[in-house]
Amino acid sequence: MAHFDDEDFDVVDTGASATKPQQCSSLRVNGFVVMKNRPCQISSMSVSKTGKHGAAKVHLVGVDIFTGKKYELQDSSTAMIAVPNISRKEYQLIDIKDNFLSLMGDDLSVRENIPLPEGEVGKEIMEKWENKGDEDVVTVWVVAAMGEEQACRVRCTQQ
Repeated sequence: MAHFDDEDFDVVDTGASATKPQQCSSLRVNGFVVMKNRPCQISSMSVSKTGKHGAAKVHLVGVDIFTGKKYELQDSSTAMIAVPNISRKEYQLIDIKDNFLSLMGDDLSVRENIPLPEGEVGKEIMEKWENKGDEDVVTVWVVAAMGEEQACRVRCTQQ
């Protein structure tokens, strides 16, 4: 029988994996892939012909879904490659404090840990928030992948 009194164990999260494997040849433009440990949307893809020394090669160009940075990757068409698990969720914007969004979900839970994004999306969120009427609802979409979250879209509608 083993004794575990002096052992240290890491806590393991029982949630879903951040990525899943997929064959490189089955990827498509506008799909998602992990490049240099970043979740990217595929912007272009080309396949070279099979040579005498192996399988065809797939060349992918992708854009980081959070930073907009461009990445490239080349691999065998038969290789298994990591694809990020991406989720999108809608929230009602209830306030903006210190450049953080106060967001209410469908279950009435409030989140205050999503920063106001930089760039055009952040400007659009601020504009819609500042110009909304009393009957208007500002909805923000938050995308999550590989442990990161970011507001990515906004809409203003009347109740």
